[in-house]
Amino acid sequence: MTTNTTRPEAVGMSSDRLDRIGTVMQCYVDDGVIAGASTMISRRGQIVHSEQVGHRDREADLAMTPDTIFRIYSMTKPIVSTALMLLHEEARFQLEHPVAQYLPAFGATPVLEADGSLVAQARPMEIRDLLTHTSGLTYDFMEDTPVGEMYRQARIMNDASRTLEDAIDTLAEIPLATQPGARWHYSVGIDVAARLIEVISGQSLGDFLKERIFDPLGMPDTGFSVADSELDRVAAMYGLPDLVGEGHTASALVEAALSGFNERIDVSATYPTSAPGVWARGGLGLFSTTDDYMRFAQMMLNRGELDGTRVVGRKTLELMHTNHLPADLMPFELVGRLQGGLGFGLGSRVMLDVAASAGPGSVGEYGWAGAAKTYYFVDPAEELVGLFMSQYMTGVQLPDRDMRSLTYQAIID
Repeated sequence: MTTNTTRPEAVGMSSDRLDRIGTVMQCYVDDGVIAGASTMISRRGQIVHSEQVGHRDREADLAMTPDTIFRIYSMTKPIVSTALMLLHEEARFQLEHPVAQYLPAFGATPVLEADGSLVAQARPMEIRDLLTHTSGLTYDFMEDTPVGEMYRQARIMNDASRTLEDAIDTLAEIPLATQPGARWHYSVGIDVAARLIEVISGQSLGDFLKERIFDPLGMPDTGFSVADSELDRVAAMYGLPDLVGEGHTASALVEAALSGFNERIDVSATYPTSAPGVWARGGLGLFSTTDDYMRFAQMMLNRGELDGTRVVGRKTLELMHTNHLPADLMPFELVGRLQGGLGFGLGSRVMLDVAASAGPGSVGEYGWAGAAKTYYFVDPAEELVGLFMSQYMTGVQLPDRDMRSLTYQAIID
């Protein structure tokens, strides 16, 4: 499939400057950092750049192509967060409602204190806490709390034989790492939000996403599985062993990354292509393409509609991409790095201070990334969408950040 592009100068961007993207991405391939990458940029609703370099499968000598399918890991989160807010638009819940109102087991989940004691929640975990990562939940690779080790032992989110319902039922039995609302802490909160979608809607997560987002937007290659006939389009994974699947801690991953790596790895046991009835999560799990994800991101930029089809309301998106963190929880820290200049909305980070972010952008720009080097951003002020796709697990090199800089420098109006 070939994506039609518009002459960049027609929408205030430079063709020559955009050409720098492919040059830099090819350098990452030539240096052995990534096997391949797919990049796409849209401005004012027009695709101005779509390019692929390197391989989707290096060993099989299969080139990266426009229709390559990627495991998008945490770029699942913005989609699932948006899906939950579709139910908010129907007045099926309010953001301040306790999670336990819909998932009663969380009403009894205690908090593990620093001294090892268990105490009750000072206030109930609320639905908005799930979307802003202030719920008290954590991740199995987080190592600043013993709760992360409990997740690793229970294999909360990386056992592909468990349904979402089963995983969240088990999660409710493990203590919270912090009091709800007390700290920003990256977590499985959006997996709980995914289970809320199932409970409130009465549909499976996969069916709800297909009916309410993927089909209306024309995203045929996005879902929790890949058809057997399309498996040759799935990009191979390279890098370290699967971040989620093997339960490595963040420091171990960084140490290994600094030593250099780019080996092919098998993530099929923890991110399967063929278990749609079981493998569905909120924080990871979707497969997608650059074309498909661009349609989702362009819908967001268009204030909720694409090609005449409205998916979500403008005011809902404004609510989602407003900072919801109080000043005392910022700057928040993600895997050991302070996120200067950023706040957090409902499912995505939000730009508050461009200078403090140490990179180009605009106030109000938002987006998120995935563990295997997938990344997107939406800049309403510049009417700009940027998308980077690769399959490179947890590397410290930042081709995605370079692609962002190369996108902004190409604006000439």
